[in-house]
Amino acid sequence: MTNDYSDKIAILTGDPNGIGAEITVKALNALNLPADKVVVISNSKVINSYGKFNIPYEIIEIDYDGQVSSGAITKEAGDFAFRCLKKACEIHPQYIVTAPTSKEAMHLAGHDFNGQTEVLEHFLAHDGQKAEMLFVSKDFRVLLLTRHLPLNEVSKMITEEFLTDKVERLDKYFRTRLNIFSPAFALCALNPHAGENGIIGDEEQKTILPAVKRLREKGINITNPMPADTLFIGAVQNYLNGKKLPYDCYIACYHDQGLIPIKSVASEKTVNMTIGLDIIRTSPSHGTAFDIAGKNIANPESMIEAIKACLW
Repeated sequence: MTNDYSDKIAILTGDPNGIGAEITVKALNALNLPADKVVVISNSKVINSYGKFNIPYEIIEIDYDGQVSSGAITKEAGDFAFRCLKKACEIHPQYIVTAPTSKEAMHLAGHDFNGQTEVLEHFLAHDGQKAEMLFVSKDFRVLLLTRHLPLNEVSKMITEEFLTDKVERLDKYFRTRLNIFSPAFALCALNPHAGENGIIGDEEQKTILPAVKRLREKGINITNPMPADTLFIGAVQNYLNGKKLPYDCYIACYHDQGLIPIKSVASEKTVNMTIGLDIIRTSPSHGTAFDIAGKNIANPESMIEAIKACLW
């Protein structure tokens, strides 16, 4: 057993009562990756409840005294999922792949985070780093400016400085990780019809356009805030027709604005990526699916794509 995981993909099975272990087993068995490429952070009892690996991958055992009760939301499961995330951060692998967890279960265990992205940021961020949530399917990329936030808080969150910082981190990711040195960003407006010059909300005029001006002064290629429906209709049509999308990334103001389009056309092929930290994290775009847990019918395609995204 090695203590150096810097060239490995750490794969976590998520909530033990969801479909995480099942799709992890199915995905790794489908991919047949070399044993020295992968380390699984989980518990053998959890894994064995849902299947068996074809290849003897190293398993970092995390204690789990709870029962594997498919579909149940428990504090024991939430605490286990949290401790797996913490361990993944401690061993500092090359990539982290996370199966779905339950926010409710983690909250029951006293871990008051809004999601795995926030947990990873808590343990990995340094020197002002911030985690960003990027959803990817082929060249269709969507960045969420705000994540798991009530809608009545979104406009308060999106300040000029907030938007500028987010897009600068996105631009850095494209340049340093993807070697795309002049990416084109499309910015979704917050309000319908981009506010109609202040008639339907003034956030575009007061906050978003000044941020766009600052970003352009820094050499970043970004549009003015544009109506999200118009932007995403074009993106979806190009994606479905196999054509190159006109922008390298679409920047959405809030969760559903960005995720409905990409999940509608690529629900099983979309990968949730955490960028902005030293380690890239990927995960399936779906949740724990408690309703089908333990039935051996979960589709592993999004988990497969999440692991493949680490093989670039």
